[in-house]
Amino acid sequence: MQRSGFARGLVTLALTVGAALPVWVLAQDAAPAQPPASPVAPAAPDQSAPPATETPTEEVEPGAETSSLELVRKSDTDGQERRIRIVRTGTSDDTGIFALCSPQEADPEDAPTLAVFSETGPGGVRITINKNVIRVPLAVVTQQQPKDGEDGSDGRVEASAGTARFLDDVPADATERLTRCGVEATPKPAPDTVFVTQGKTELKGQKLVYDETDGIARIEGPVTFRRANETDPLTGSSERIEVNVDEEKTTLVGNVVLNSEGGRVSRAGRVEYDDAANLARLIGTPEQPAVSVKGGDTLRAGMILYDLDRNEVYAVKAEGGTITGEFVEGDTPGGGATTAPATAPTARPLPPGTPSETPDPDTEPNASPLGPTGPALPPTP
Repeated sequence: MQRSGFARGLVTLALTVGAALPVWVLAQDAAPAQPPASPVAPAAPDQSAPPATETPTEEVEPGAETSSLELVRKSDTDGQERRIRIVRTGTSDDTGIFALCSPQEADPEDAPTLAVFSETGPGGVRITINKNVIRVPLAVVTQQQPKDGEDGSDGRVEASAGTARFLDDVPADATERLTRCGVEATPKPAPDTVFVTQGKTELKGQKLVYDETDGIARIEGPVTFRRANETDPLTGSSERIEVNVDEEKTTLVGNVVLNSEGGRVSRAGRVEYDDAANLARLIGTPEQPAVSVKGGDTLRAGMILYDLDRNEVYAVKAEGGTITGEFVEGDTPGGGATTAPATAPTARPLPPGTPSETPDPDTEPNASPLGPTGPALPPTP
């Protein structure tokens, strides 16, 4: 369904200044056309299955920007504004809908605006959070009314596979907000239907929930991921992903496993992941210590720095913690093992670094390729 240019203008203006919106609006990109006799759009096709391709695309059809909105979060920590952008990448009525539901007469004056995005095309619904570009078939967004003097506001996002459509008839006794607006959204979370891209890394989960109360977007698992590398690709898994909007930090949480094709296997309870810096921080917990194994070499520490390009690891000793390592010497008959004692000095805070900035065990007293004794234990490739 195509709406008039006037209707599309209302959508763009309302998203910019937070003005009152029509009960529901469909925004599409096309030459203005006469509104049809009925204000109800045709039902969108089933979106419970993932998009046809698993390769995220940055392409957005011309005019799709009118089918978008931004949540604006002002951090209590540094006072900076950070934005979460949601875009329906397609414009065809055959592949999805975009609908806005503003407060109605029976709702409180400060009631939030609801938005429904659905898209079965290759680009899906695109959600940008910090360094992560997320692609899903369906997203339902709750945006609070802007406060006085502010040009944006925060809210909540729920995204997964699912269906969305406009209703032919609105029940007279309807109480649910979207139903009263003539819209139906039916989430259908399923594994491998939430696609996350961060640089060279692609991750998959089944449901995303972001809430303004703590500013964290949580992607439920099981989570699987892969990172491209010409010589030694990396794959892995975790129970979920947490994206902290205020700190601009992405963390893999729960039974995190990293597998390099070259044979290195690393595990931890939490892994802070930064693809742009080619660095992951494996953070151990009492239940799930940080450990990295390759062949006969084993490294355990409170924190392990993982060079994502080289698939090399360096240990960092936290205050009160220990570092232990076992190294199988290649020229020792029978492959005898040597265990390194926990004698490394207490770690200082380490900045995120690119591979060239990864701590050198010869110059950084807090980092060791296998253990705290440095030269006694050569780096493990």
